[in-house]
Amino acid sequence: MKKSVLSTLTLVGICAVMAILLALTNFITAPIIKQNQEAAANKALLEVMPNGEKFEKVEFDAETLPKTVTEVYKEKNGGYVITLTTTGYNSGLVIMCGINADGTVSGAVCLASQETLGKEKTYGDEFVGKKSAEVDATDTISGATKTTTAYRNAIKDAINASIILGGGTVDIRSEEEILLDNLLAALPAGEGKFTNLFIAEVISGIDAVYTADNGTGSVYVIGDEFYGVPTGGTSDNENVAAAHAVLSASTVEDIDLSAFEGLPKRLVSAKVTATGNYILEVEGAGFGIMNDEEYIHSSGEYIIVRVSITPDGKIIDTLTVYQAESEGIGDACAKESFYGQFDGKTEETYKDIDAISGATYTTNGYLKAIENAFAALKVLKGGNE
Repeated sequence: MKKSVLSTLTLVGICAVMAILLALTNFITAPIIKQNQEAAANKALLEVMPNGEKFEKVEFDAETLPKTVTEVYKEKNGGYVITLTTTGYNSGLVIMCGINADGTVSGAVCLASQETLGKEKTYGDEFVGKKSAEVDATDTISGATKTTTAYRNAIKDAINASIILGGGTVDIRSEEEILLDNLLAALPAGEGKFTNLFIAEVISGIDAVYTADNGTGSVYVIGDEFYGVPTGGTSDNENVAAAHAVLSASTVEDIDLSAFEGLPKRLVSAKVTATGNYILEVEGAGFGIMNDEEYIHSSGEYIIVRVSITPDGKIIDTLTVYQAESEGIGDACAKESFYGQFDGKTEETYKDIDAISGATYTTNGYLKAIENAFAALKVLKGGNE
């Protein structure tokens, strides 16, 4: 019995001594470990802010900064080092960016990437010394439009975040969010869901029209002004009131294509309005074009373009209905900034547009679709005369 008690006391004593030694070791080594960790972290931070002196991690409200921001360090002299995660050609593009106190970029590096070319690894050097207004002027990564855009946007997000963290104000909303906010302000009953109206009638002084998906009305855009018109209502603005009256009275009728000979084989459908304008859907062979007509790309999918044209051959509106072009390159044909260039064009002027950078086949296929629309117009008019 005595031996058992003695063994227990001995064991307890050994454990106590070990605990004291461990605590003492931790007391001595913890500051060293922390110092080494801080040194390693500072090394990474110094890569994008070489003249930085001391960095302190900043806790922030994610709602107040751009959504790409994941981590922030403040430098002793007022600069910031910001880590951002975004999506280029693939997701998981992680960028660390240093912003000096004067708002210029001190450096940028790619920490992680799933991109295909790998050129984003050294792209950060392009931004050193740049301010926000100069970011988009940097050279594009060859063959990587989407990666370039994502990288540039991340740098601008870092600059905007540094302004906000420094007590300044900046609008961090995306273009889509700004548009939606303006539409909601003009027509609150729209409840946040709107569709850009394809216009088939000639109206003047209106840049765009959006209809509420829930049927509560429309919003007319003139420059930076948004005018809401509830269903059954009108507007105090003369241009809006006139345009709304025209569009509200517009009707369309399907055209039986089998009644015509000589139509382009890439004409998908045709309609005519009561005022005599035509709405045509045509196909164009984009990436994979062969002999201006046939599509040989593995997807086998054409660009589908909707065009409204007056009887005398002037384009009213254009819309990319469908496309399966290369992501980050040819898919720019689905952006209004591209297809909107055709509005107001004629058969003599429709080729006077800015091509999609790095997507010659897509651009040519789109032009072929517009050419087919004009060819179809001539046949349809001849049949109606």
